[in-house]
Parts: sequence; C-alpha cells; structure tokens
Amino acid sequence: MQHLIPSTRTLALSLAVLALSACSGMTQQEKNTAIGAGVGAIGGSILTGGSTAGTVGGAAVGGVIGHEVNKK
Repeated sequence: MQHLIPSTRTLALSLAVLALSACSGMTQQEKNTAIGAGVGAIGGSILTGGSTAGTVGGAAVGGVIGHEVNKK
C-alpha cells in the first residue's frame, strides 16, 4: 500500500518551490535567506535520511548562511 503522507524530502522541496515563487517583492538578502533555507532543508533531509530534525536544522543553518551572503 502506498503512503498517503509525502516524504520529508518531497515536502522540503515543495516548500522551497513555494517560497521561491513568492520572491518578486523581496530584497536580495531576503531571497538569499529563502534560497539558503530551502537548500539547507533539502541537504539536511538527504544527509539524515529524511529525519525531521535534520530537515529543520538544515533549513536553519542554510537560512543563516543565505542571510549572511553578500551582506554589507
């Protein structure tokens, strides 16, 4: 029987796509933060085998790194 609940990886990717689709009114720093969080969530999910803690931790670390990129 197939699972009705999407995997953490699929959920993270979907959230990243949704977040990036709303970037038109954002500053470059806000865009970098959103992209970093999305990439971090996907990376954290992959590295931890889909664990929620890995996904959330990856999103947090990625968001911080994205926020600091090109910061003046």
